[in-house]
Amino acid sequence: MRGVKMKKRIVSVVAAVGILGSLAFAQDAMKKDAPPKPAEGPSKVLLENWNEIARKLIAMAEDFPEDKYDFKPVPAQRSFAEQLLHAANANYYFSNPVMGLKPPAAEDPKREQYKTKAAVVAFVKKAFADGAAAIQQKGDNGLNDLIVDPFANQQARVSDMAWGLIEHSGEHYGQLVVYYRVAGLVPPESRPRK
Repeated sequence: MRGVKMKKRIVSVVAAVGILGSLAFAQDAMKKDAPPKPAEGPSKVLLENWNEIARKLIAMAEDFPEDKYDFKPVPAQRSFAEQLLHAANANYYFSNPVMGLKPPAAEDPKREQYKTKAAVVAFVKKAFADGAAAIQQKGDNGLNDLIVDPFANQQARVSDMAWGLIEHSGEHYGQLVVYYRVAGLVPPESRPRK
């Protein structure tokens, strides 16, 4: 009797798996028959990428212990806080010209201006929010508008400046990952998801 019940259970499980597999196959077939979704607009793609690197740097700024904010892997490097201030401040070379403002001073904000972790975090958040607002203000039609790249003293497209600063922020994100590891910590993006 026990063997019969076991066989019925096995048959039921196999049937359920077969039904689920058929449904998944049917769903895949429907996806292939449906026309592809249209591409996202260029300003939406740009904004998503801008916000993604912002999310990563803000997460680090909020996560890294305040007592280690002045940590440097080697003396010649910027401190953790100085790296964040540098990366965030660079965004204003994009957002200020887009918004009709002068670019920031040639040097990074001084650590003495942002003495606490909270002050650094607030600066990083604001710098990325200002850049996101500039992208949104321009929209798809404004991404080809010309602004002056203050580094090359030449005209550049709004989109090209924004993509360049996304790359710049990504480079500093990579450096900050090393700061985490050398300090014996695990960066937020490398931790298991809950």
